[in-house]
Amino acid sequence: MIGGSNAAAELSGLDRWSDPAPAVSSEERLRRIDRARALMKEQGVDALLIGAGPSLSYFTGIGWGMIERLVAMVLTPRGEPFLICPTFEVGSLEAILPIPVETRLWEEDEDPFRQVAGILRQERSTQLAIDPDLPFGMVEQLRSAGTSCAVVNAATIVNGCRAIKSAAELALLRQAKRMTLEVQRRAARILRPGIRASEVATFIDQAHKAVGSAGSTFCIVQFGTSTAFPHGLPADDLLQEGNMVLIDTGCAVQGYQSDITRSYVFGTPSAEQRRIWDIEREAQIALFEAARPGVTCEDLDGTARRTLMRHGLGPDYALPGLPHRSGHGIGLSIHEAPYLVRGDRTVLRPGMCLSDEPTIVVPGAFGVRLEDHFHVTEDGAAWFTEPSQAIDRPFD
Repeated sequence: MIGGSNAAAELSGLDRWSDPAPAVSSEERLRRIDRARALMKEQGVDALLIGAGPSLSYFTGIGWGMIERLVAMVLTPRGEPFLICPTFEVGSLEAILPIPVETRLWEEDEDPFRQVAGILRQERSTQLAIDPDLPFGMVEQLRSAGTSCAVVNAATIVNGCRAIKSAAELALLRQAKRMTLEVQRRAARILRPGIRASEVATFIDQAHKAVGSAGSTFCIVQFGTSTAFPHGLPADDLLQEGNMVLIDTGCAVQGYQSDITRSYVFGTPSAEQRRIWDIEREAQIALFEAARPGVTCEDLDGTARRTLMRHGLGPDYALPGLPHRSGHGIGLSIHEAPYLVRGDRTVLRPGMCLSDEPTIVVPGAFGVRLEDHFHVTEDGAAWFTEPSQAIDRPFD
């Protein structure tokens, strides 16, 4: 149903998720560290530096964001991981650590990168792989701290671990996405002529909290011609009869992300709105049906683009057509490797989780994006959420 209700009624019908997925176990985090060490050995690397952020959370369970103070893990081939931490934060750190580590503390007037350099000398490390998300300034500070290690990019190690999701991760992702789909369904019900996009975004945040998340991790609400801009315009749209509606939003469950987009019309769709919507769905389904182990990420992007070209859209990034990649990996980050784009020759493997969102933009008129996620199985792919069936039945 689109319209016919209100925010108060829809919020009153929401409860905290009744079947929450279990947390990732300490044993699983230790297996992740073992996997990282195996990849380090394959690549001739004898030390790995991971800074605060999603990858540190992945390996250690420390869900702290990157700031100017260094909080980091140094992983070497043997022994417990080393954890670099400001001294005044050690109590908070110990309260949340699910795995054993060897802590190296630093005071505010000390250089924390000397701790890192000391570990590398102690462990006789010669090849250091650095977290690709570590800020350039921190890498320069490490160089200045006196390490003599050769430095390489740790992306293949980090992505080699994070890209393949475990059963526990799949359960957390499934919960997050289903929570957001329920929020999307209820957001459609509160629409009315004259409602502002900001009012809908506020409702979505409140609804995400009502089902048990911390709120929306992001929220894009667009009406009418704004939908022709994939990430919107700096305007607070007012909904009118016949407008295309595009809502792209997500939440997190224990750090694992959702990112669901629905497009539909408030009122009666025009023939052109229906035609473009149907092509978008055809492209989304074609991409999904092509996903299986052994196929490359760029193959899936090509599948979606060929579908559009058969209907006279594109080619490549030309408009009307698809102006961006067809999808992305998802996990602890909303966008993470691999990516469904030409040039990404990553081969799909069971456990990879990806978005499927071949947006169609008709300049000056409207855009349609249908975004759901799937995980690669042994012989194909499986949806986390069921895709929309029709422009006037977006939540069947």
